[in-house]
Amino acid sequence: MHNIIQMETSAKLYSLPFGNVKTYLFALLFVAGNIALPQLCHLVPAGGPTLLPIYFFTLIAAYKYGFKVGLLTALLSPVINHLLFAMPAAAVLPAILIKSGLLAGTAALAARYAKNISLLALLGVILSYQIIGTAFEWALCGNSFWQCKISVWAFRAC
Repeated sequence: MHNIIQMETSAKLYSLPFGNVKTYLFALLFVAGNIALPQLCHLVPAGGPTLLPIYFFTLIAAYKYGFKVGLLTALLSPVINHLLFAMPAAAVLPAILIKSGLLAGTAALAARYAKNISLLALLGVILSYQIIGTAFEWALCGNSFWQCKISVWAFRAC
């Protein structure tokens, strides 16, 4: 019996180049998912800040289809969501874009080395982008880091 942390499954992982039309088609599908899922999560009380749905399809895009699909998804999703729904707020958009880009990079890197879908690799991806992303948030906010975090949490609670 496998321990849940060591659970792995094999799947075909790709690394699509920018010159391939599939890169943009998959990115658009994942961006659509990153637009729809937050809207559904916000129907549940505290669903948005609890689930962080804007990162979900970015993780899948980068892990399954590589850095380029993941990066396009990471950058376009928050910007389009902001333009359509004013979420995320303009004040937190830079931090979310940085964290989304970090997620795309770490997920693609983990998939490249793991060569399969691994819960341990996914956990490492999530911890890495959160720790490094929080450091970037701290650098962006400087001495007002906790005020910045509280305003982000307050915004997410809306």
